[in-house]
Amino acid sequence: MGHLHALRLGLTDPRFPAAAVPGAVTAQPSVRQALTRALARETSAATGGAPVVTDNLAERLTEALDADGVPVHRPELGTLVAAVPADPQARNEARQAVSAVDDEAVRLRSAVKARDGFFTTHFISPYSRYLARWCARRGLTPNQVTTASLLTALIAAGCAATGTRGGFIAAGVLLIFSFVLDCTDGQLARYSLQYSTLGAWLDATFDRAKEYAYYAGLALGAARGGDDVWALALGAMILQTSRHVVDFAFNEANHDATANTSPTAALSDRLDSVGWTVWVRRMIVLPIGERWALIAVLTAATTPRITFVALLIGCAFAATYTTAGRVLRSLTRKARRTDRAAKALADLADTGPLAELVLRAARGALRGPAAVIALAGGVLVVGSALLWGAAWQTVLCALLYTVTSAIAVARPLKGALDWLVPPVFRAAEYGTVLVLAAKSGVNGVLPAAFGLVAAVAYHHYDTVYRIRGDAGAPPHRLVRAVGGHEGRTLLVTVLAALLTASQFKIALTALAGYVAAVVLVESIRFWVTAHQSGASAVHDEGEPA
Repeated sequence: MGHLHALRLGLTDPRFPAAAVPGAVTAQPSVRQALTRALARETSAATGGAPVVTDNLAERLTEALDADGVPVHRPELGTLVAAVPADPQARNEARQAVSAVDDEAVRLRSAVKARDGFFTTHFISPYSRYLARWCARRGLTPNQVTTASLLTALIAAGCAATGTRGGFIAAGVLLIFSFVLDCTDGQLARYSLQYSTLGAWLDATFDRAKEYAYYAGLALGAARGGDDVWALALGAMILQTSRHVVDFAFNEANHDATANTSPTAALSDRLDSVGWTVWVRRMIVLPIGERWALIAVLTAATTPRITFVALLIGCAFAATYTTAGRVLRSLTRKARRTDRAAKALADLADTGPLAELVLRAARGALRGPAAVIALAGGVLVVGSALLWGAAWQTVLCALLYTVTSAIAVARPLKGALDWLVPPVFRAAEYGTVLVLAAKSGVNGVLPAAFGLVAAVAYHHYDTVYRIRGDAGAPPHRLVRAVGGHEGRTLLVTVLAALLTASQFKIALTALAGYVAAVVLVESIRFWVTAHQSGASAVHDEGEPA
């Protein structure tokens, strides 16, 4: 006896190989043999042809699966009821407990993320959950809603690209509606338990595609009005991508760290115990809800330049706040990084063949503090681009950046601050492209640079989502095919020094097209194959930022 949704949680959630609630157990095809063996043992235990005893059979099978090394998920039911009454009194008590709880109300509440931003929690989720239920009752899937969110955002970007006040207002409204759909797809997945590997990938990658396509639309709209804000648009994309890499790298470095307590973490926990500080801290990191609301309102009410300037200021403050807090946590905690964490950071570093060649030539002689060396190399290459622009001095500094990049990853990234290495590499590569494009002084170079950074950023996000889904990093042949971060940085500096500004624009466009084609083909092949082969379903609740 119990609630229908209790059975849904225990028997229809595709994320777990096996699951159980009182009186019921289920197993996915990957562990079906273990369930068959457990049933066979129950049958053989019956003597003299007697039938299998069914009392507590589900519980015995669950224990057998656990003993066989199959993890059995037992969902937290909360106020929901799932019971196997043993007598009339227990049956009556269970019936009363079922009547006392509104199954549908619990289902709707659980469709919303337990931890989300202020804007999403108070201005979107109160009604988007009902939209999710409406979609579920009409047979719509989360992937369909995700696609609708993408199309809405692309239309919003097209409206912004018109450069008219009406277009900007329509763009702001559509961007908010796109975010409503973005919240709805996850709530629909939780409401109807429609989780999938492909869905998690689509949800994550479409979020990035929507935001950066909107940046491009704003920049095109500003250009129609005679204002060139492509450098600001590219700067916003670089800052936001680098922020995400900080989040990903820090979380991966500490995913399974031991003894990871620190005074800073303790202070953070105390602040989270006070209601108003929780919301303030969630808002100042400018999570996606607050960020999109800011962009939408400023687009409708002001100009693209003001929108980008405000966005850059907000993201810069949020990045400083979060990165400083994580640095303090890392310095004050006594944590031992595991081999798994070090491998994840090495995969996120995106080291290419040039750095590998330097390491082979050095034969283990290159060593040093990874984060400091990576930062020194990044400052060197970006600073040289700022100082000399498209000159051979910048190429020389890019060569030195290749060497420092090799030194930074020469040893396993297990140091306290080694999680900073991947975001430093991202900022160095993207920043070099931005500076060289901005200093070219020719129309069209910055949009080409925007396309190149977008293509490379997709590759880096794809790496993150594979690691999060326990699928491992992309094959190393892909990293080599697109040159690694140091190879691309060196190539861009050489192209800038060799070619005229007009030729540089064509070269950046061609490079962007090549990288996009290579990484998209491999990424789509991988995720579709994983989905078709029945890989374990994934639903990443993610971080509010």
